[in-house]
Amino acid sequence: MTRQTILIKVGGGKTINWDFIAEDLRKIIRTHKIVLVHGANAMRDQIAEKLNHPTKTIVSPSGVTSVYTDSRAIDIFLMSYAGLVNKKIVAVLQGNRVNAVGLSGVDGSLWQAKRKKHVYDVTNGKTRLIQDNLTGKVTRINIRLIKILLKNNFYPVICPPAIDESHQIVNTDGDTAAIETAISLGIKKVVFLFEMPGLLKDFPNERSKIDRIDRKHIDDFVVLTQGRMKKKLLAVKQALETGIETVYFGDGRMKRPIISALAGTGTIIS
Repeated sequence: MTRQTILIKVGGGKTINWDFIAEDLRKIIRTHKIVLVHGANAMRDQIAEKLNHPTKTIVSPSGVTSVYTDSRAIDIFLMSYAGLVNKKIVAVLQGNRVNAVGLSGVDGSLWQAKRKKHVYDVTNGKTRLIQDNLTGKVTRINIRLIKILLKNNFYPVICPPAIDESHQIVNTDGDTAAIETAISLGIKKVVFLFEMPGLLKDFPNERSKIDRIDRKHIDDFVVLTQGRMKKKLLAVKQALETGIETVYFGDGRMKRPIISALAGTGTIIS
């Protein structure tokens, strides 16, 4: 029987428990193939502070938050995402007999992005144009590389940054890139793990978790959210419009995080 592939996107917060995730993956790979995408924002911010180049954010006119990325910030991205965090995750997974291979979006042009030439930031009600922001949206996935790994029972562990058409390393949103990866591979189920029990109606009240969202009503929840969660929901909306059947939000801090999310303990969007 062909094993179905699941894409799992894990946030980069401090309290994400990779030991619990690895234990879950060891069980899941008996029946499924997995593609893992991860963040590293907590480590990035920690390194940025130590290097006296703190992370700066941009808020778009539509209220979506992103990270301002100059050439020095790209170096910090490479250190934190593709370096420290990616390799530590791979080591934890290998220790749980999950044959993980760590990759950034740059390797093998895995995530090919179109650079955003103009980015707008809204501060104190004023909109300004930012032209030196090294960011891009992933528009093409090297699915051949991923399929080669999966066919040979290796499990890709992927993180930003990406590479643009002129071979410039650019920052990219991990949630959007994860969804593009799932769409390109024809994956039907995507799991997001982060530092909450699911989508919260009254953030940060964890008792206000929403159990289920019908895809027809997702716009109602996009309007209610801010920052990274708004961007996450916009990525989910794109996913459901382009062939992905079900998206699961789960708690990356708890035991059995993936299995629990798939069982519906978080938020199911379908």
